[in-house]
Amino acid sequence: MRARRLSELVDAMQPAPVEMFGEDVVVGPDVVIDNREATDGSIFVAIPGNRVDGHDYASAAVEAGAVAVLGSRVTEANVPHLLVEDPIAGLSWLARGLVTEARDAGMWSIGITGSSGKTSTKDLLAQVLETAGPTVAPQGSQNNEIGVPLTATRVDADTRFLVSEMGARGVGHIAWLTSLVGLDVGVVLNVGAAHVGEFGGIEFTARAKSEIVADLAPDGWAVLNGNDPTVRSMAERTEARLAWFGEGDLPDGDLHVVAEHVVGNEISQHSFDLVFRDKAGEERHRVELLGVGRHQVANALAAAAAAHCVGLAPADIARGLSAARPRSSWRMELHRRPDGVLVLNDAYNANPDSMEAALRTATELGQFQRASLPDARVVAILGDMLELGPVARESHMDLGRLAADLGVGEVVAVGEFADVVAEAARSEGIPARALPRDEVAGSLQLRPGDVVLVKGSRGIGLEAVAAQLIDERTTDA
Repeated sequence: MRARRLSELVDAMQPAPVEMFGEDVVVGPDVVIDNREATDGSIFVAIPGNRVDGHDYASAAVEAGAVAVLGSRVTEANVPHLLVEDPIAGLSWLARGLVTEARDAGMWSIGITGSSGKTSTKDLLAQVLETAGPTVAPQGSQNNEIGVPLTATRVDADTRFLVSEMGARGVGHIAWLTSLVGLDVGVVLNVGAAHVGEFGGIEFTARAKSEIVADLAPDGWAVLNGNDPTVRSMAERTEARLAWFGEGDLPDGDLHVVAEHVVGNEISQHSFDLVFRDKAGEERHRVELLGVGRHQVANALAAAAAAHCVGLAPADIARGLSAARPRSSWRMELHRRPDGVLVLNDAYNANPDSMEAALRTATELGQFQRASLPDARVVAILGDMLELGPVARESHMDLGRLAADLGVGEVVAVGEFADVVAEAARSEGIPARALPRDEVAGSLQLRPGDVVLVKGSRGIGLEAVAAQLIDERTTDA
């Protein structure tokens, strides 16, 4: 945000109940929730948590440069405060006010949701939009009731595009997030089994994801995956214009963004003809993605459609996609070790759909490796997929079978359902075992050309295994 007085923030947060305590100082440009990230002039939001209370760190934030605190109580008598009953709600009111100002000045607001691929798509879209004007997008995966408004507080009068990544733990969550950032474009990537345990079923997941397009204005854009049957049905829930992305035949709409002539190389980077079709005709440009995995094509199509909806030209979009690099850690990071082993680090998170995409990418890499090294294998280190509720055991059995069906040479499973995964893989005839996380790296007998996939939900912590496997001299593949 631009630097301004606390009293101006109170005005921007109306009609929320907020009280200013202390001097009417100038704050900004940064809004932070971590005292270690405080900068000169910043405002520190003191968020209470289950284990720590942000109010206890207010003095440290002030020492680091913060000049005011947004919280539910006064923590430093000589420091100005914005007092609210709930600091998270207060952060949300602040974000809503700042975004309203920016949209009134001409900023576009774009939201992305889906069971998988949100962060990769957000990174692609942000890099494309940056070629056209100042863009604010989440750092990493800030997609919840704290991350979305925190990202939004970075907008200012010069911001042309705001990209918000939106996750949900239940019905109503995305509707709340969209109320904060007032979307012009809503993007739905897919609907899968991620968080099905929290939602209570796939139908509730679909309802929650559809909230991103439900309140769009008639002149807004709903960007929908035409290859996902559940996402296709969301067209009925919006009055906005329809932009479909995908491959093959797509439903009727105002815009179609399609991939044709898709080709992958030896490290699973894909190129394709990016085709835009609307009432004015057709335009196509070749795109060569730097990200790893066939599923990145769909992510790129979603980003291309959203970018076109906010005014970017097809040629510029294609150039932006071809230049875009992965920005977020532990997502399909491919590293080549000095001994010729490839390590595919996708340890940030996992659900059944993203597991399948990662396994398919790893086995595709393995096929290329065997062209020159016939004995090269694919070793899959698979951690639990969390938040699957009553379908967790069955989903992990399916995972073990899928690894075998795709031609994985060895499975090492980690977590509560490790025995389930390993047993299912062994039943299909491939070597598989369950191990504690700390024993995995040392147990592997790797050979030149082997491909090692490291994939699991964030809570399993398999990024530690990936770090052990990636030598300091390792280079990006």
